[in-house]
Amino acid sequence: MTSAGAMGLVFPVPGIRLGSAAAGIKRPGRDDILIIEAAAGSTCAAVFTRNAFCAAPVTVAKDHLRSSPRWLLINSGNANAGTGQKGHEDALLTCSALGGPWRRSAKRVGSPPPRPS
Repeated sequence: MTSAGAMGLVFPVPGIRLGSAAAGIKRPGRDDILIIEAAAGSTCAAVFTRNAFCAAPVTVAKDHLRSSPRWLLINSGNANAGTGQKGHEDALLTCSALGGPWRRSAKRVGSPPPRPS
């Protein structure tokens, strides 16, 4: 079974569940986060920037990949880059709110992401 969305057809992948929502990060009322859940026992790999300056979520995601995470959070609209220790704390807080590791991919640099309630 496939489903159609703004990006075209999406084909199911056994052991992977997807969810999206409007979190108000980029534009109100439009989906701007995606959560990917991998089945228990899955393995995970990633490719990261080799730039010495990377956003806090990249550092956190690298750390979390050591334990084969089951969840991945991708956002549109806020990179959480250039935010220092607070940005790192926000990345960890978002992970704990989600229940697993995540990665953020976005466009704004130098401003913190919205904090989970």
